[in-house]
Amino acid sequence: MAAAIKAINARIRANPVSDYLCSTHFWGPASNFGIPIAAVMDTQKDPEIISGPMTLALIGYSGTFMRYALAVTPKNYLLFGCHIVNFSAQSTQAYRYVNHHYMGGKQQLEGQVKEGLNQAGGAMETGKGKVEAGVESVREGVKQGAAEVKAQVDKVVR
Repeated sequence: MAAAIKAINARIRANPVSDYLCSTHFWGPASNFGIPIAAVMDTQKDPEIISGPMTLALIGYSGTFMRYALAVTPKNYLLFGCHIVNFSAQSTQAYRYVNHHYMGGKQQLEGQVKEGLNQAGGAMETGKGKVEAGVESVREGVKQGAAEVKAQVDKVVR
């Protein structure tokens, strides 16, 4: 059994592509890409949920390991790419955090929400008037239809 495993391993290591795909130079960055993917997806979420200390820690982490991805032999460009994407996404998150909490982004957002609520209230009043007019129109139509039906019934009954 051990000889069979050694033979399979030797066959994998003989091919440069499969050797790379079975190495930590591939699987380390591949599994690490979850962090930058999540960071990029989080750029669409509310800045209220951003953790400033965690964002700062991830910026430091990615900045440090970008350097080490190029310091190892052979250079790990996939890991470098992973950390540069994460560094960029976390920097964007840091800007959003600072803007929201310290540069008036929260107040601006509150103003936009109030303006939107006022517009929605005006639209509801307009809609209420249109619905009431529509209901009255239907009532008139029903009354007219009932009168026509009654006239038809009276003709038949006589």
